[in-house]
Amino acid sequence: MKRIFLFLMTNIAVMVVLSITMSILGVGRYLDEQGLNLTQLLIFSAFIGFGGAFISLLISKWMAKRSTGARVIDPQAPSSRQEAWLVETVHQLADRAGIGHPEVAIYDGPPNAFATGAFRNNALVAVSTGLLSSMTEEEVAAVLGHEVAHVANGDMVTLTLIQGVVNTFVVFLARVVGYFVDRVILKNERGLGLGYFGVVIVCEIIFGLLASIIVAWFSRQREYRADSGSAKLMGAREPMMKALARLGGLQPGKLPESFEAAGISGGGGISALFSTHPPIEQRIRALQNAQLS
Repeated sequence: MKRIFLFLMTNIAVMVVLSITMSILGVGRYLDEQGLNLTQLLIFSAFIGFGGAFISLLISKWMAKRSTGARVIDPQAPSSRQEAWLVETVHQLADRAGIGHPEVAIYDGPPNAFATGAFRNNALVAVSTGLLSSMTEEEVAAVLGHEVAHVANGDMVTLTLIQGVVNTFVVFLARVVGYFVDRVILKNERGLGLGYFGVVIVCEIIFGLLASIIVAWFSRQREYRADSGSAKLMGAREPMMKALARLGGLQPGKLPESFEAAGISGGGGISALFSTHPPIEQRIRALQNAQLS
């Protein structure tokens, strides 16, 4: 199974660091003389869950550039006609969408593209060299419109909120189950035993996988919305339908494994439940039936 994307990876890493730091500092003590204090535990869980999600969001552009090797085009000094066209096209689409001009970048790799960033007016749109060499300018413009629509729709912020909520419940429920096993099943009556920590780790993995289904479902819905958004920005649905059809006939370009959901195209994964992108055929069908007014 492929992981959701870089946002999720860094989110998990930040959650672990926050949790360890809080434990070392003695912050977030949710065990008192009466046992497990659910209110304190929920506060602790929300701090860890939303903290990891928002920190990941804030560093998403930096991590995206690092992981793909994307080179940002200087809008004042593009090095080629193609780079100048890319910047001009993204800026025109951003103006139509009513957002600030994103940074525009190119990275080496098979056909793909992505958009990321914490703010609608300070985002990053990147395309691969493989996509540029495989599509017509109209199709590339449609893909750029898809990515700009992601930014305009605020998908990264919405994803952050969803991720924060599911993170919170993963942390909370894992510790509730761990406490129950430690005290009720293993009969430990002093502090938190090894059984508690072992169960928490296992539960966080299991609950984390279940939470990934929720995040993946949202990712699939946002792809449909971004396809429709591209059609609105382009003034017609045909360019995006052509771009999707061409992507369906190409070997999908893989972003770094953990960054798949940010791209225009992605692999199917083991199960449709964990897939971050709907099948190309379904996306084309949905775009055909979409109301663009």
